[in-house]
Amino acid sequence: MSGFFHEGELVGVVTTQPLDRMLDYKAPEGGCHLGAFVEVPLGPRKVLGVVWGPGKGDFDYAKVRSVIRVLDVPPMRDEMKDFLTRAGAYTLTPLSAMVRLATRSPGLGDPPAMRKVFRMGTGEVDRMTPAREKVLAVLEEFGGLSFTLKELAEQAGVGPSVVKGLAAQGAVREEDSPRDLPFARLDPSRPGKELTDDQAAAVAALDRDGYSTTLLKGVTGSGKTEVYLEAVAACLRRGRQALVLLPEIALTSEFLTRVEERFGARPAEWHSGVTMTERRRVWRMVADGGAELVVGARSALFLPYRDLGLIVVDEEHDSSYKQEDGVLYNARDMTVLRASLCGAQVVLASATPSLETWANAEAGKYARVELTSRFGDAVLPEMRAIDMRREDLPGSRWVSPTLQREIAKRIEKGEQSLVFLNRRGYAPMTICRACGHQIMCDHCDARMVEHRFLKRLMCHQCGETKPMPTACPSCEAEDRLAPIGPGVERMGEELAELFPDAKVVVLSSDLYGTSRELKAHIEAIAEGGADIIIGTQLVAKGHNFPHLTLVGVIDADLGLQGSDLRAAEKTFQLMRQVAGRAGRAEKRGVALMQTFQPEHPVITAILNGDEEAFWRAEAAEREQAGMPPYGRMAGVILSGPEVGPVFDLGNALARNDGALKRVGAQVYGPAPAPIARIRGRHRVRLLVKAPKGAALQGALADWIKPVRLKGDLRLQIDIDPQSFF
Repeated sequence: MSGFFHEGELVGVVTTQPLDRMLDYKAPEGGCHLGAFVEVPLGPRKVLGVVWGPGKGDFDYAKVRSVIRVLDVPPMRDEMKDFLTRAGAYTLTPLSAMVRLATRSPGLGDPPAMRKVFRMGTGEVDRMTPAREKVLAVLEEFGGLSFTLKELAEQAGVGPSVVKGLAAQGAVREEDSPRDLPFARLDPSRPGKELTDDQAAAVAALDRDGYSTTLLKGVTGSGKTEVYLEAVAACLRRGRQALVLLPEIALTSEFLTRVEERFGARPAEWHSGVTMTERRRVWRMVADGGAELVVGARSALFLPYRDLGLIVVDEEHDSSYKQEDGVLYNARDMTVLRASLCGAQVVLASATPSLETWANAEAGKYARVELTSRFGDAVLPEMRAIDMRREDLPGSRWVSPTLQREIAKRIEKGEQSLVFLNRRGYAPMTICRACGHQIMCDHCDARMVEHRFLKRLMCHQCGETKPMPTACPSCEAEDRLAPIGPGVERMGEELAELFPDAKVVVLSSDLYGTSRELKAHIEAIAEGGADIIIGTQLVAKGHNFPHLTLVGVIDADLGLQGSDLRAAEKTFQLMRQVAGRAGRAEKRGVALMQTFQPEHPVITAILNGDEEAFWRAEAAEREQAGMPPYGRMAGVILSGPEVGPVFDLGNALARNDGALKRVGAQVYGPAPAPIARIRGRHRVRLLVKAPKGAALQGALADWIKPVRLKGDLRLQIDIDPQSFF
């Protein structure tokens, strides 16, 4: 097959619509290439699709409709088609949904003439109103970037007429969308920071072309970023593109500054905090080769790279790399698949790798490069447990006297303390002291969390909020509602009372309207704008606070309860990361962990710093139980508006498990999901466990093939589940 279809020839198109097959169309006037992005008629609508191959020809040719037009973008490469096909087969996702992931560029099909964009103008406003102020504030905040009309109005929370009124006065400039401009060239020959012997050896080990996967392991503060930026430089020198995946948008600001210092220009950004106009530009420039380095969230893996030579997954163990809705995939695992198909190198960077990655390195599937010392004068923090059984603490207080004394010492020296609690909001539960009623979400089987700063209750499952009631919704008793347990906002109150002269700052994603506000706040803290920082796991991820010398973990036992397969691993990773925030510069840090179980194996492994012993013990336990990574798992989530039909479907599946037994798999359940109702839908789970070598996907596909979902029932399969909610 030549890869080109002449006018009238039948082509098979995969559209972005939820269909489970290719559709036949006639090639348009002028023909089209294999992989071309096209607009095609589907019923009364025009939809986006990709020419996947020749048409099947099993339909009356006279009735086959023609492709409307070929979009002015480079065709999808064979490597990308192969990646989407294999990723879809692995995750049991229809190809149409995978193509949708790869075409998430707004306005991809718009001709340039249709794209009017708006940016900051120079004209004076005759009359300032609050709505106009909001529009100008957004344009200022995004530093001169351009927006479409709809996007700017939505971002500012105003109607389109407000933007048009400002444009009429010249305060906002309306212009045709420029032909997408390439990004400024990065200069890989610029000298980077001076490397330690440790780092130089790691850089040499990573200097390779072609496919490989390497675990870059190093304690927090050992300079992993400098090492993988040198790998990026080597990739750019070869004329290939590089991708760095980060787990949090809040981390990108600091990282982009480091990239600019190293290469003399900013890379392309791809995440939810980037404007739609900018996303369209990034998508096109990645395809054209005009973007050499992309820094982004997990979905950046699905951009149409022309020649991808390196993918770095920073903090590879982070659970945010697993997409938990829509297409369920783990970006870390898909990275390895994509790199193997395009001959790229993968660097998985972490101070506390996931057990899967650790096991692959142990087995020799991945190379392993270690950085054993902290960068510069920084030394690892001293780690101690505070045995809460011996602390004299009132029931309504959470900061132990020992931790209070240590914080006071830091304030005296002008140093910062971080108090860590992985619970957002003010209190995880609100209870009526008169009748015992707990306030639950109306749509989920989850308690509502009090957010005192917002004066609202919030469900952390579905996002539903309601005003904080003054009377109990059950018994109507006035002023008897009490917060139970601490959240970060409540910790803020307690520490402000204990240290009235100190500057106490609560750092939680709930408290900032935009990612830019959050970034600005983090930068201010790093420059010394707080004495005591109170934070959730957001602060554990990659931020550098040079004045921070004490970390106090309020509830180190929090992650050790429950039935989560990865509870011990996650607790270990999080505590090590949080502790690593202490003593980043020349001052030695101290990490104190409040615990009622100081003899727990996870707690002792953290305190002793014996990571290898922890991984070996955890690996032996999982291997004995046949659990991942030494066995295979899939979660099946059934949901519907009524609980009866959902359980009936679960029981029918559990009884008819012949297809799974053929590959040695077992079915557990059905059982209510730990959160049995979300957004008004009842949820039931089955868990499928199979030996490591089992052909699980094929067996699962055969198992669910006879299922006919009636009414509003839904079935979703999660290969390699990370969470069990």
